[in-house]
Amino acid sequence: MSDFIPAAKPIIGADERAAVDRVLASGMLAQGPEVAAFEQEFSAHFVNGWPVVAVNSGTSALHLGLLASGVGPGDEVIVPSFTFAATANSVALTGARPVFADIDLDTFCLDPAAVEAAITPATRGIMPVHLYGHPAAMGALCDVAARHGLAVYEDAAQAHGASLGGQPVGTFGAFGAFSLYPTKNMTSGEGGMVSVPTAEVARTVKLYRNQGMEKQYANEVVGFNNRMTDIHAAIGRVQLTKVGAWTAARQANAAFLNAHLTGVITPVVAPGAVHVYHQYTVRVTEDRDGFVKALREEYNVGSGVYYPIPNHRLASLTAYAPGLDLPVTEQAAREVVSLPVHPSLTQADLERIVEAVNAVARAGA
Repeated sequence: MSDFIPAAKPIIGADERAAVDRVLASGMLAQGPEVAAFEQEFSAHFVNGWPVVAVNSGTSALHLGLLASGVGPGDEVIVPSFTFAATANSVALTGARPVFADIDLDTFCLDPAAVEAAITPATRGIMPVHLYGHPAAMGALCDVAARHGLAVYEDAAQAHGASLGGQPVGTFGAFGAFSLYPTKNMTSGEGGMVSVPTAEVARTVKLYRNQGMEKQYANEVVGFNNRMTDIHAAIGRVQLTKVGAWTAARQANAAFLNAHLTGVITPVVAPGAVHVYHQYTVRVTEDRDGFVKALREEYNVGSGVYYPIPNHRLASLTAYAPGLDLPVTEQAAREVVSLPVHPSLTQADLERIVEAVNAVARAGA
C-alpha cells in the first residue's frame, strides 16, 4: 500500500533548529528580545501594525483578551458551539457565561441572525470563530454588535492571514486571538498572539500574562504566568518568513481538490473572503464515519473530524446550555470531514486523495 497521507504535518526544519540553538547559546530563555521581535514582526505581517502580545497558547490569548476587555462574572458572551472547546472555555474561565448560537452551514461560522436572537440584557460581546481559516461574517456581526452596544472579540486561532473585504482577521473588534500550536498554518511549537487596537489595551494584556507586573515586584492586577519563551518565539520568527508560501500552497491544493472532488460538498468561500485553509473541510451527507474509515483502511489517506461533539453537548459545558437546540451545528457535526491540504502534499498525494474520496463517495462508504 502507498505511504500514509496524514491529515496534518507540521514543518520544522534546519532553520528552526538553528534559531533554537541561537537562543540556547544566548542564555536568555524566558520572555526577552526574541519575543519582542516576534511581536513586532507578527504585527506587521498579519494585523496591519496593530499591537500584539505574545502568550503561551491560543487559549491564553482568548482568556487574556477577554479579561483585558473587562469580561467577567455576570456577563454573557455569544459564541459558536461548532468549534474547539477553548472558545467557550476562555469565556467560562473569566467567570462569564458562554451563550451558544448556531452557524451558517456554508462557512461553518456564526450565523448573524442566530447571534441576534441570542442577545439578552447580560450580553457583553460576541466572539465569532474564523473556523478552518475562513473569516466569519464580520460585516453583519459587527452591525449586530453596533445595534446592541456590544463588543466583538475574534477567535482567529485557525486563520492567520485570512481576510474579509481586504481587512485582516484580528482587526475587526476589541481583540483578536491567534494560536501557534504545531498543526496551525504556522507554529512556534506552542504559543498564541493577542492583537489589540491600542497600546493601552496591549499593556493590560501584558500585565495579565506576567503576574500582573510591568515593573518587577510592582504587581498591579492579579495575573498569570502566560509568557512565551524566547525559544518558542525564535521558532515562530522563522516560520513567519515561510507562512506566506505555505498559505499559497494550501490555497493551490484546495483549488485542485475543489476542481476534482465529486460526491462530497466542497468548501464555500464567501464573497470578499480570503480562506487560508487551516482545514479543507467537506461535508459527507451519509455515513461520514464509514467514509473516514474507508479512506484510512482502503486508501491510507488520513482525515479529521473537527468537531464531532458540539460544545453545548460536552460534559464540561452542557450546564451552560440546558435543552439548547442548534440544528445546523448538529448537522455539521454529523457531516464534516477535513481532508489533507497541508503544504507538504505532492501532486501524487493530491491525485490519490481525489481518487480515494471519489471512489469512496461512489461506493457510499
